[in-house]
Amino acid sequence: MRKIYLILMLFGLSQFAFSAGIDAANVEKSSINYTAITMFVVFVVATLGITYFSNKISQSTQGFYTGGGNISGVQNGIAIAGDYMSAASFLGIVSLVFSNGFDGLVYAIGFLVGWPIIMFLIAEKFRNLGKFTFADIVAYRLSSRSVRTISAISGLCVIVFYLIAQMVGAGLLIQLLFGLSYNTAVFLVGILMICYVTFGGMHATTWVQIIKAILLLGGCTFMAVMILILADFDLKHYFDMAIQNHEKKELIMQPGTFLPDPISAFSLGLGLMFGSAGLPHILMRFFTVKDAKEARKSVFLATGLIGYFYILTFIIGFGAIAFLLSNPDFIDSNGHFIVAKNMEAVVLAKVLGGNIFYAFIAAVAFATILAVVAGLAISGAGAISHDLFVNVIKNGNVDSKTELKVTRISTICLGILAILLGIAFNGQNVAFMVGLAFAIAASVNFPIILLCIYWRNLTTKGVLFGGLIGLISVLLLVILSPSVWVKVLGFETAIFPYDHPAIFTMPISFIAIYVFSKFDTSERAKIDKAGFNAQDFRAQSGVGISSAVAH
Repeated sequence: MRKIYLILMLFGLSQFAFSAGIDAANVEKSSINYTAITMFVVFVVATLGITYFSNKISQSTQGFYTGGGNISGVQNGIAIAGDYMSAASFLGIVSLVFSNGFDGLVYAIGFLVGWPIIMFLIAEKFRNLGKFTFADIVAYRLSSRSVRTISAISGLCVIVFYLIAQMVGAGLLIQLLFGLSYNTAVFLVGILMICYVTFGGMHATTWVQIIKAILLLGGCTFMAVMILILADFDLKHYFDMAIQNHEKKELIMQPGTFLPDPISAFSLGLGLMFGSAGLPHILMRFFTVKDAKEARKSVFLATGLIGYFYILTFIIGFGAIAFLLSNPDFIDSNGHFIVAKNMEAVVLAKVLGGNIFYAFIAAVAFATILAVVAGLAISGAGAISHDLFVNVIKNGNVDSKTELKVTRISTICLGILAILLGIAFNGQNVAFMVGLAFAIAASVNFPIILLCIYWRNLTTKGVLFGGLIGLISVLLLVILSPSVWVKVLGFETAIFPYDHPAIFTMPISFIAIYVFSKFDTSERAKIDKAGFNAQDFRAQSGVGISSAVAH
């Protein structure tokens, strides 16, 4: 296995160098930055080395999915923060602030405020009840095959949208740095992701996340400090510069430039807040620690790091307005800004710290994307292998060796799908694409998980049909929204007027689950309700007798 891994690693690097050389010779649109390439290659080799040495730990299902379950709360907290500090968070939010000013902050606030929900309602119970995937929680007291089917499908939908955002960001970044075509760049990211996950599993992904999170926080801190220094630490002067440079002038300091009505703003906020508690790749991280105490510690540390990071992205976004829009190097003869969408943060790094810092931020941004994509791939492979193949198709009659083999095949398939979708969605704002993933997580995964833990009358039929109605509703409204129906599919007008459907689809899911559960009088429903009062469930979930009666 290690020989195969070494061959793939060398092949990938050689293909990268070969592709960069060809494109550099024939494309004049972007010059090669050798400093950035050097830092990029150093990071890729270092992380592939981590993957290589993690291969031994990943030879079992426990090792592959959870890194052996012995990751500390502090390590896991940094890794969770690393999962959140994705391409959407760094490149996308800075780009949204750059384009729309104040409204870009809505994403940052929405991402952050979901963490208290995870900390107080889910984290400890999740760690106690589950094993590998979030579907394990639902299957704890309900019919395993039925609820795993809807949970896995919903989780895969979230992962696919999240993957699109990461692949788009990666493609643009490599295109900017190395002069490669966008499609070639996306292909290379997909190949590296497959190598990380297939051979390193959760252990390698966790350490890549930790290293990436520390480097990204350090780089963003430097950028924010440099912006404040250039503004003489005078925030009024800093914002006045941004207002003067931006075409929307004072409007960038007011809400409504990006989210034109209260329904859109509220719906987006709901999706981001409650979607955080339904993201499969985040929830999966609670299984990497040894107990509920460490899970709680993970969330507490991650909350602080994520909050600090989003403050930095807001400063960087307005800094890009203040210092890029007034820089003639980035304005063409017609007065148009020539930096690609989502790349404002990377280009600003060059203005603030020169070519070396620019290369550093670019390499770290790329590392951010690779690490998050790897985490998504593990979660997606788990849903396909552990939930659908092992527990639905084979009804649990599969040995761990076969399960691991199917997991790795699933990873390769997800990598190919990610490449195709990354190419198809070129040009979409990466933060917006993650917003769609959050809408699905909030509308389907969160209601199922919350009611499973806290509501005694929940039944298998309620989860299956209620979850299916919620999933169809959110996917249908996303497809009919302006961002997909018009911008992706090319129709003239959208059938559904809002880009963010959570305000409509969350109530639909809760009501559907409630109605189907309440009117379910089957024998299976009696077993499901009795399972809530069972001693083992109450002990594991922390729901006491009085709480069980109350619910």
